Amino acid sequence: MFEGSQDLPRGTLELMILKVLSLEPTHGWGIIKRIQHLSQDVFQVNQGSLYPALQRLKKKGWIRSEWRVTENNRRARYYTLTDSGSDKLGEEHRAWEMSTSAVGRILEATS
Repeated sequence: MFEGSQDLPRGTLELMILKVLSLEPTHGWGIIKRIQHLSQDVFQVNQGSLYPALQRLKKKGWIRSEWRVTENNRRARYYTLTDSGSDKLGEEHRAWEMSTSAVGRILEATS
């Protein structure tokens, strides 16, 4: 099982964060739980990896944040995908598909 971004290919955590935020705005803990759920517990992202990644994405203008009240009546910073973040997600998704397809062809080679 992977734990955090140290076992993920470079940029994969950021790609997963962008995808999760494309589904709905959410807070950090929600992002962690959604990645865990969608990966069927293969990826366990820790807070020490998540929050620096969120800051990088925010600095690049791909996400924004605002304080909101959670369903448990607590204040939390909610993250939202920006238009440029949506564009970047599309670009990275296409690049991911091309790369994984190429690796698949190599792994399936018989001669």
